[in-house]
Amino acid sequence: MTNSNKLSTYLVTGGAGFIGTNFIKYMLKKYGERARVLNFDALTYAGNLKNLVDIEGAKNYVFVKGDIAEFEDVEKAFDALGHVDYLVNFAAESHVDRSIVDSSPFVRTNIKGTQVLLDVSRKRGVSRFLQVSTDEVYGSLGETGLFTEETPLAPNSPYSASKTAADLMVRAYFHTHGFPAVTTRCSNNYGPYQFPEKLIPLLIANVVNKKPLPVYGKGLNVRDWLYVEDHCSAIDAVLHGAKPGEVYNVGGNNEWKNIDIVNLVVDLLAKKGHPGGRDLITYVKDRPGHDLRYAIDSSKIQKELGWSPSVRFEEGIARTIDWYLDNRKWWEEIVSGEYKNYYDSMYANRSVNS
Repeated sequence: MTNSNKLSTYLVTGGAGFIGTNFIKYMLKKYGERARVLNFDALTYAGNLKNLVDIEGAKNYVFVKGDIAEFEDVEKAFDALGHVDYLVNFAAESHVDRSIVDSSPFVRTNIKGTQVLLDVSRKRGVSRFLQVSTDEVYGSLGETGLFTEETPLAPNSPYSASKTAADLMVRAYFHTHGFPAVTTRCSNNYGPYQFPEKLIPLLIANVVNKKPLPVYGKGLNVRDWLYVEDHCSAIDAVLHGAKPGEVYNVGGNNEWKNIDIVNLVVDLLAKKGHPGGRDLITYVKDRPGHDLRYAIDSSKIQKELGWSPSVRFEEGIARTIDWYLDNRKWWEEIVSGEYKNYYDSMYANRSVNS
C-alpha cells in the first residue's frame, strides 16, 4: 500500500485512449498533488490528446509522444518522469475487426511493446507493473458459466491472441525474474471518450446522423458491460493492494445480448429527441470467429481487495448517452479525422517533455 502523503509517480501508456484518459483523470482527481502522471502515447488512430485538454497545464501531468515497441522512446518517457513508481500499460491495438484484416500491428504493439516495457521497467526499478488485459483471452463461453482467473486461456481472434501472449510474457517476468507485475482482465467498458468505432458510441453517432446501425449476425452475442470509471477504481485497487504475480478479473455482473444493447440505446435516444433508430438496424454478416458469450467472475478482487462496481448500468448508460450528445463536436472531429491535427498544432514547436 502507498503512504497517503508520499508523492507517487505513474507512467501510463496509452493515456490518450479511452480507458487511459479516464484513468489519468481518475487518479489526478483522487490523489491530487500526491500523484504525478506521465501520459505516454503514440497517438495512433485511437489516441486523442483533446481528451485531456482540461489538465494540460497541470504541474503534475506531462505528455510524451512515443511508441512502446521502441526502447529509445520508452527510455525517453522514463527520463521525462525521473523515477517511475508505477507503470500501467493500457497501450494496445484493441479492435478485433482490425486484427482480422491485418494482425501485424497487434503483434508489434501488444506483444513486442509489452516486452519492451517490461525490460525497461526492470532496468529502472519500477515498483509495480500493471498489465491491462481483457476477458477475451479466455475465449468463448456457452450459455452458462463465468470466466475465473483459473479459466484456461483460449483466444479466438488475432487481437485476443496478441493480448494472451502479452499476459504470458508478464507472467514469465514475474516467475523468472521476480518482477513485481500484476494483470487485470476486464469485461467490455463503456463511457465517455470511447472511440466511435466501438458499439455504444457508434450507435449513438449513427442514430444522431440517421445512419445504419450494423449488427453482426442476429445480435445474440452476449457481453458483460462495466462503466469505465469502475474499471479505473479497480485498477487503482490492484495497483496499490495486490501481491505481485496476481491476476484479477474485473467485471460488471451485467450481461446483455448485443441486440438488446442496440434496442436500449435506440430507445433512450428516442426519449432525448432522436427517434427512428430501430428503423436503422441493419443485420450484417457475422464476424469470423465471433465469440458467443463473455461473462466475468469478479469474486477474487471483491474478496481480496474490497472492490465492486458502484455505477448501476441504468445510470452509466444514461450518463454515457448524455456525454456523447453534449460532446458532439468531439466525436464529429474523430469521424472527420480533424482530431489528428491537434497534436501538431499544440506540440509541434515544443520539446518532448515540455
